[in-house]
Amino acid sequence: MENESLKRREQLYKALASRILILDGAMGTMIQKHRFSEADYRGQRFRDFAHPLQGNNDLLSLTQPEAILNIHRQYLEVGADIVETNTFSSTTIGMVDYHMEDLVYELNLESARIARAAAAEYTAKTPSKPRFVAGAIGPTNRTASMSPDVNDPGFRAVTFDELRLAYKQQATGLLDGGCDIFLVETIFDTLNAKAALFALEEVKEERGVAVPIMVSGTITDASGRTLSGQTVEAFLISISHIPLLSIGLNCALGAAQLQPYLKTLARNTTLAISAYPNAGLPNAFGQYDETPCQMEALVQSYFHDGLVNIVGGCCGTTPQHIQRIADTAAQFKPRPFSHSL
Repeated sequence: MENESLKRREQLYKALASRILILDGAMGTMIQKHRFSEADYRGQRFRDFAHPLQGNNDLLSLTQPEAILNIHRQYLEVGADIVETNTFSSTTIGMVDYHMEDLVYELNLESARIARAAAAEYTAKTPSKPRFVAGAIGPTNRTASMSPDVNDPGFRAVTFDELRLAYKQQATGLLDGGCDIFLVETIFDTLNAKAALFALEEVKEERGVAVPIMVSGTITDASGRTLSGQTVEAFLISISHIPLLSIGLNCALGAAQLQPYLKTLARNTTLAISAYPNAGLPNAFGQYDETPCQMEALVQSYFHDGLVNIVGGCCGTTPQHIQRIADTAAQFKPRPFSHSL
């Protein structure tokens, strides 16, 4: 198994050096199209569970695995090189709201297995274009560097060590399920990300494996800062001690709004750069209106400016968005980079 993992890592580095790799689009957007009911989320296994489960999208890897597999397939069919596991909230911290902390290892294991099966299926179809699985590691719904209570600025809802242990459990399940990459994504608090990166290094050392790590931060508004107040440059410096495959930005902003911050990254790092913006900014109803054609035109400027090595889509994006981006990306060379693995 380790030999297979090593082979895929070598294929990943080779592919990244030769072309712009395509990351998949939004998982949540595709899940919403199914309009799953409470009963669908529960499935047979959790039919009598004592708490509401609708909205726990990560649970669908256990109760509706075929639907999750088909979402991966749809993105792979249109050109995705990398699919993300359905594990954005699969930590003990994220599962507290659903009273499902005990399922965290299984959620990550099965989600990674589903994505691995889809990637293997499409790699078998076109062996010259191997597909890869990124273990999605979200930020959790707590922040380690800010207080959620305006009346008590010193209070913290979570500690660094609590985050580290939660992320370590998640990473173990993802690794056992067959992920090729760890993707620490949608980072709004760098201290949370540091806990995740510390946990990943622990797992890698304990297992004796060299799993590549992608890091993707989130600029929350026009201030050009993360929620915890860091500029792009400060964010980059804060995590520069960790060996990384890539650094990038995702979520919160559309492709047009994200571009100046990608330029800042490109000026300040030799690492590979990833970008997966939303399909524009949300409208008054929280929906994303940017069409595949509109998004493609905006992302194309990334390629003209030589800003990215990995590109995909976040909130509101669909296989149609990813197909247009993939078709355009194939016409451009990747940004020169060096990795710190």
